[in-house]
Amino acid sequence: MKTPKHLLLIVGTAWLFDAMDVALLSFIMPLLKTEWSLTGTQLGLVGAMTSIGMIFGAVLCGRLADAYGRKHVLMGTLILFSVSNLALAFAPNVEWFMAIRVVTGFGLGGELPVAATMLADHFTGVKRSQMLVLGDSFWAWGWIVASLIAFLVMPAFGWRIAVAITLVAALYAFILREHLPAEPKHVKTAHAPFAELMKPAHFKPLATLSVMWFIVMLTYYGIFLWLPSVLTMRGFSIVNSLGYTLAMSIAQLPGYYLAAWLMGKVSRKLIMGIYLVGTIIAALVFGNASSTAMILVAGAALSFFDLGAWGTLIALTPGQFPKIIRGTAMGTAQSIGRIGATVGPFLVGWLFDAGFGIHGVFGLFVGLLIIALIVLVFGVKDDNIVDVTESQVADNAAKL
Repeated sequence: MKTPKHLLLIVGTAWLFDAMDVALLSFIMPLLKTEWSLTGTQLGLVGAMTSIGMIFGAVLCGRLADAYGRKHVLMGTLILFSVSNLALAFAPNVEWFMAIRVVTGFGLGGELPVAATMLADHFTGVKRSQMLVLGDSFWAWGWIVASLIAFLVMPAFGWRIAVAITLVAALYAFILREHLPAEPKHVKTAHAPFAELMKPAHFKPLATLSVMWFIVMLTYYGIFLWLPSVLTMRGFSIVNSLGYTLAMSIAQLPGYYLAAWLMGKVSRKLIMGIYLVGTIIAALVFGNASSTAMILVAGAALSFFDLGAWGTLIALTPGQFPKIIRGTAMGTAQSIGRIGATVGPFLVGWLFDAGFGIHGVFGLFVGLLIIALIVLVFGVKDDNIVDVTESQVADNAAKL
């Protein structure tokens, strides 16, 4: 690895594949509903299966990354994702589909915290925050690639071929990751026990950040896994819903890049607050939009602000913990967040079956996002500190 840009491009594939997977699933769900005659609750359960795997993948792979090295674990998660996605193309029924999605989720859930930890290990200060947000911006490219696959391939060849195509990209990423840098010495020689996270110096920021991860993931997966389905409920054809989702996905990119640019200019707490408020307003408008133009504008705003908030939260999390437990802390926080990601899609399906409608669902999301904003305002210290060293942990904890 010769430059920071090369590291970002390689590690960024973790976010790209995670997003491709989530996006393709969202496009597949309306087709599965028809093919296997699923209810809204069953469809929500299909969406939740990936997140169940992610819960365990995030915490276990984060722990393994501290114990055995970031590179080896990152490569292993990609292999697991690739094999399970290939198997998905041959799923004979919804039961097998859901079982395979759990395995896929384990690989994907392990990828992201390890990728974020690897970037955090190689940068400090404002540069670390910027690189983490830029790494997360690959999520937007993953959505765009998946949207193109869905728009161009699914109508003609079906969802199974679309899923199989992702294997080609995964093989290319596997070749790229062979050139990842050597592990930092601390990763090879020692790792702190899991109980270290329960100490006040680490537990307070872990608890606060975990609550925020839970809400951010619940609302994101609840909204965007169901987005193509919601658009079809509003009367759009499946082809038009795929095209509109692609247009909305492009709006994620400026959201990420603005957040990266703001790092170092204002506190990350303020950036997070701005993006949460923007997400709340966009969700309110989208839930009550009636015209095509308003749906597109509000959907683009949702993509812009919601993904910018996610990127900022990724920048906040790993720098709050010393290197020796960074992978474990990142994995634990995101694992708790994945519980929200599991609940979100299932909850939306249940609410639709219960007759709440689009207005009620998005009203719930707005309420949860307001809670996240309150937690941010009163539970997170306004940070000028963007890099926590071993000696600073106790001092920072005393200020929380």
